Amino acid sequence: MLSSVSSLDLDVRFRYDPARTFGQNWVGAFIAYIVIDGLCAGLGMGVPFFCILLGFSVGWFGAVRAWLFVPGLVGVLKRSLRYALLTSLVTVVMMAAIWGRLIPLLFHPVINPGNMGLPLLLYEPRASLIGWLVLMIFISPFLQFLMTVFGSFATLLFVYSRWPEGPPRAA
Repeated sequence: MLSSVSSLDLDVRFRYDPARTFGQNWVGAFIAYIVIDGLCAGLGMGVPFFCILLGFSVGWFGAVRAWLFVPGLVGVLKRSLRYALLTSLVTVVMMAAIWGRLIPLLFHPVINPGNMGLPLLLYEPRASLIGWLVLMIFISPFLQFLMTVFGSFATLLFVYSRWPEGPPRAA
């Protein structure tokens, strides 16, 4: 016999417990989210398209984390909604930092917003700049909030239909 560890010990020692994965410190998970959200904003060159898509996986993570550690369905839904709100607030702050520097240009009498390279959504440069800033700073994080809520709802729908009595625990 080459190994002194029995197969029963290997089975117990290497059993996967999701509570260990999702039970990490919430500060560490939040800092990791901020870094990943910043990378997604950079990947979209300031347009938060990938941040919106990240919302689905954040909803999944938040729902599973809440399902494992918060008792009751109402508590899980409240916690998932809180996670969605926090993540969209991070994106609001990030988009305000990226696009907020263009707000003073709205009041400058010499600068023509049509020459800034932004799309003329409303066929008038100043109105298009206002529309673009509202879209980037407020509407896109709201869409991320909706995507996060959708991801958590879809996850909870799957989880509660599969394990209605609660999360399975590793023995």
